[in-house]
Amino acid sequence: MFKQKIIKMDVDVTNLDSALQQVEILATKKQGAYVCVSNVHMCIEALDSNEFEQVVNKADLVIPDGKPLSWAQKFLGHKAAQQVRGQDIMNALCAASGEQKLNIGFYGGSSGELLSLVKSKLTQTYPDIRISYAYSPPFRPLTSEEDGQVVKDINNAKVNVLFVGIGCPKQERWMAEHKDKLNCVMLGVGAAYDFIAGSKKHAPRWVQKIGMEWLFRLCSEPKRLWRRYLSTNPRFIWHFGKQYFKYLIK
Repeated sequence: MFKQKIIKMDVDVTNLDSALQQVEILATKKQGAYVCVSNVHMCIEALDSNEFEQVVNKADLVIPDGKPLSWAQKFLGHKAAQQVRGQDIMNALCAASGEQKLNIGFYGGSSGELLSLVKSKLTQTYPDIRISYAYSPPFRPLTSEEDGQVVKDINNAKVNVLFVGIGCPKQERWMAEHKDKLNCVMLGVGAAYDFIAGSKKHAPRWVQKIGMEWLFRLCSEPKRLWRRYLSTNPRFIWHFGKQYFKYLIK
């Protein structure tokens, strides 16, 4: 698979089938690996922090969850580039869990009750899913003893795929810090638990296809998201515009 740098972030040029196959391969190796589900917000976080840039660029796979990133790849000459939504690859892995004998784990979510609802809904949708671990951490840094217990529990549960939903950039840093401790592939899935539980709504597919999912989410959660989008979207356009201009004059 080929990576294309977008501003400072290396994003794999891929599609859902290829990304799913790669994650399944990582899941069967029984060693630590992590996947970044990238969007404009993550791209700007990587621009602003050299440390976070390294965290993302050292990931085993960086998939273009945000439509603007797959557009950027196309602008830079990769005509076959496609968006790979984190929710879609999560659903595909849950669907394949039984047949591929992949144990699924969940780390994150706002509460244990939310995770219980997520497990219930996924079991209804995918009756053969193999869920072996679920934990909603407290809203504070874990002590070294608590973190050690989390690592032990995940490994003892023989988790193959761990969905980490504690928000960007926290979840990406957590995955990088735990890569050498865990025997599974981790995917940073952000607010996926809320979407599965139904506390947040997905944008309609036609809105996703035209790249306006961010606007749908902004209208759904204006108080939480307006500052983020105001600070990240214009900067992404400016910095990618400079990159694209350099590409054109080569």
